[in-house]
Amino acid sequence: MVTTLVVSRVSPGRVGAVIGRNVGALRSGPSYWIVLVSGFFEPLLYLLSIGVGVGALIGNLTVDGRTMSYASFVAPAMLAVSAMSGALAETTFNFFFKLKYMKTFEAVLATPVRPIEIAMGELIWSIVRGSFYTAVFLVVMVSMGLTEPGWALAAFPATVLVGLAFGGLGMAVSTLMRGWQDFDLMGTGQFALFLFSGTFSPVRDYPAVVEVLVQVTPLYHAVELVRGLCTGVLEWGLLGHVAYLVALAAAGVWFASRRLTRALCR
Repeated sequence: MVTTLVVSRVSPGRVGAVIGRNVGALRSGPSYWIVLVSGFFEPLLYLLSIGVGVGALIGNLTVDGRTMSYASFVAPAMLAVSAMSGALAETTFNFFFKLKYMKTFEAVLATPVRPIEIAMGELIWSIVRGSFYTAVFLVVMVSMGLTEPGWALAAFPATVLVGLAFGGLGMAVSTLMRGWQDFDLMGTGQFALFLFSGTFSPVRDYPAVVEVLVQVTPLYHAVELVRGLCTGVLEWGLLGHVAYLVALAAAGVWFASRRLTRALCR
């Protein structure tokens, strides 16, 4: 009941004001645009180097009874990574800088905006950034013949959900950071997820213990959901991945708003 009451009191106008502040920062100069655009290229380069380059040596894979090229297997994973990277970049480094150093949120709280509305505004803005990456990435995938246009359209909402989940997670983690050094730990965790979430090889090829560990991580669920839609393999298990990501997003926003309230409303 408490959660329902808090959500009901959230003002879309105040959330929009937080988003508008970020749009204003985007217009302030070319530096933010450079950072925004550069984040798209890392997963694209991985797709071209490993998915296409190494894929030429590997050949086709058989996954769940379906044969596909290695590039077609890797591309949806890189799409999920694009959504994750865009959302995390906005809700970790940028969020932490505004919270700890610029004191942006303290200034925002001088207005009627409340911590939960700051969290939701920052989350929505992170989804916008992640969606920019994934929309362009989907165009690349379709142009390379790695997915069909119809399945690309079906996969786009899934990438938005991935951005929502990792945006919530990123904000929650950022409220726990003590300084920039702590981001080394976050980067290590993010890279481990990138390597061991079924991105470059089927999870069933891992040892049994590792497979179980992988299946509880968020990027695994993101990759499986996006891969299923991009390849046209629609199974009931996709709903489980959706439920996991929705729960992660809700928990992240709730935790981040609580931490913001504690830090800023003393």
